[in-house]
Parts: sequence; structure tokens; C-alpha cells
Amino acid sequence: MSSGPLALGLANLLLRPGARSRRTPDRAFDRLLAEAGQADGDEQFVDDFRFLLRCWADAEDLTPVGWLSARGHVGRHLAARARIRRLIAENPAIEEEPIQRPVFVVGLPRTATTLTHGVLSLSGEHRCPLLWELLAPGLYRGPGERERAITAARRLVGSIDLFAPHFRDIHRLLPEGPEECTFALPHTVMPLSQARVPGYLAWHGARDFVPDYRHLKQVYQVLQYGRPRRRWVVKSPLHLENLDALRTVFPDATIVWTHRDPETVVASFCSLVEHGMAVSTSPVDLHWIGATWLELLSRSAARGLASRAAIPPEALVDVPYAWLAGDPATGAPKLYAAVGASWTDSEAARLPAVTARPRSARPHRYDLARYGLTRDDVAAAFADYDALRAEVDRA
Repeated sequence: MSSGPLALGLANLLLRPGARSRRTPDRAFDRLLAEAGQADGDEQFVDDFRFLLRCWADAEDLTPVGWLSARGHVGRHLAARARIRRLIAENPAIEEEPIQRPVFVVGLPRTATTLTHGVLSLSGEHRCPLLWELLAPGLYRGPGERERAITAARRLVGSIDLFAPHFRDIHRLLPEGPEECTFALPHTVMPLSQARVPGYLAWHGARDFVPDYRHLKQVYQVLQYGRPRRRWVVKSPLHLENLDALRTVFPDATIVWTHRDPETVVASFCSLVEHGMAVSTSPVDLHWIGATWLELLSRSAARGLASRAAIPPEALVDVPYAWLAGDPATGAPKLYAAVGASWTDSEAARLPAVTARPRSARPHRYDLARYGLTRDDVAAAFADYDALRAEVDRA
């Protein structure tokens, strides 16, 4: 037995008494809210997270570690929201901070969004949010406050590495490295990568995400306040299905859309979900992962395609997988030119450090059949997207 399952089994045993709070999720939520605080006028934000915790409490096969993770997720978002609202009340000028011409890297997961974000982070003219900042956005005017936030991020990453040691081979989390805004967006599909929460799945599908992107803008305004203004470069595959809401809040955004074969995307991402879900759910239903995420990923692609026609051509950059994954030395300058940034010898010198695979990483192997899927299933679900991808590849 590997150290991951051994540590996870011991943690579940120790946390079993505390997991009884699943029976009374509203009481558990009230404790989290009391710790975080609540601003006047924020009732809808609070109610939405109360609903999420209720869904999590009803999740089938959720483990004690999974329940702890659920409360941690909800508690972090409540605390971040309360902190942002307090800071804006104390410093009203925060909401006047301009977030100008931001770059949003989007695309299905496993299409090199992380690599694209990393390459764009090389420029000194760009500002990429760091994981610890996204988990606990603040002004951090004192070194002690900043170090506490970084330490909390290290603990979170350390627990993931302990319980799911192979997860970092697929998607490496660096507490002080650039990371995706999934960690700051209030509501995404990521709870479905940890537990079977069908009520949340239906609720999420019908949600208006404009308030979530307004919150995200406030996160970046807080992080920018009192600091030199640079062009924000952010990323998340989960933006793809919310492009209309994103562009409502960030109308001058440049959308960088990465592309890759959906067959590889679905198999690779199902593998990522399996490793992450094993921390929170036991046993893990592999065929549920396949069916659920085939639906979610194809829905994301379809919504992205529907929004695409309204994006001005000058605000949309298509990035084939081969640009950076195949030949980054050639692809990176093209990417910079496409977003209107300068590619210099300085970025070129640091490019290998961003594109190199960590020496300690194990090969990532995956197979559609493991998740009850076939190539025909994927081809049928992504037929329209594949037509676009073929055009991008030809161009």
C-alpha cells in the first residue's frame, strides 16, 4: 500500500467523529459563517454557499476527509468574500481600480492552458495571480500577514500531495506560482471532481455567472490596489462555458482559446478527476466520472462555441496544441504577438524553465475505456467543436 492511501485511511479514521456534522449541514455552515463574517447585502452569496454545503452533505460515498474538504472549500470562499467586502468598505477606491485589457486563457482542460499561462507569465509587463493570493486575496501590507497566507497555501498543497501523490504528476500546484482563477471564482463545476452532488450539478447548469465574475474582478482589484498596474493574465478551463458572463464584466478582455483533440482531453481529465476524487469519495465510480465529465466538457465546448460569434476577431486568439506543446520556441513568440505583447531575449532565455517537465514527474497514462467511454462517444459529443479545431489547425 502506498503512502497516499495509508495516510488517507488514517485521516479518515481520525476524522470520523467530526464527520457527524454532515447530519446537520446548516449548523456546520453557520459555524463557518460566524468565523468568516458577513457583510450587509451579501445574503445571496451566503445562501448560494449554504446550498452547496447542503448538496455536499448529501453526497453519496463521501468520506470524512471529503467532508472536511467540503467545509474547507466553503469556509475559504466565505472568508475571502468577507475580507474583500471589508477592504472595499475601508478603501472605496479599490472599486475604481481599472482592470484593463486582461488576457483570459480558456479552453477545455488538458489543452495546455497551464503551459500557455506559464509562457505568458514570463513577461514583466504581465501580472499573473499566484495560488496563495487566489486562496486568500488581500492587501498584504505587512510581511507577517503575507507569510501566513503563503503558509496556509503550502499546507493545502501539502495535504493534496500527501493524500493524492500522483495528482501532482498530472497538475502540479505551486503555492507561490501562477494558478488558475478557479480557486477564486465562487461557483464552478469543480465540486463535481470531488463528490457526486447531482443537486449542485443541475443548479450550476442554470446559474447566471455574472455575479461570480463581478466578484472575480473585485479579487483582482484588491490584489492590484496600491501596486504597479500591469496587464492581468489569468486562466481557467472553466471560463469556456461562461464567456458571455466573462465579457459582460471584462468587455475589453482578450480571449486566448487553446485547442486539442477531445479524445485525449476527456481521457486525461477523467484521470485527473479520478486521482482527485479518490481523496474525498470511496469507492470511486469510474463510469460515473466518464459519463458526468463527458457531459460537462461537451457542454462547456458547446457554450463556448455559442458565445464565440459575439467575440470581435481582434479579441480572440486560437492556440493549437502544437504551438507550445510541440515547438514552444516557435509558438511562444507567435502567442505574444497575437495578444499584443513584446517577446524579447529575456522571455526566450526563461522559456525552457516553464516548458520543461519536472524531473520527478511520472508519465501520465490514461484510457477512455477505463471510464466506460469509447472514441465514438467522444466524437459524437464534440462533433461541432472538432469542426472548429480542424479549421484552427489548418490556419
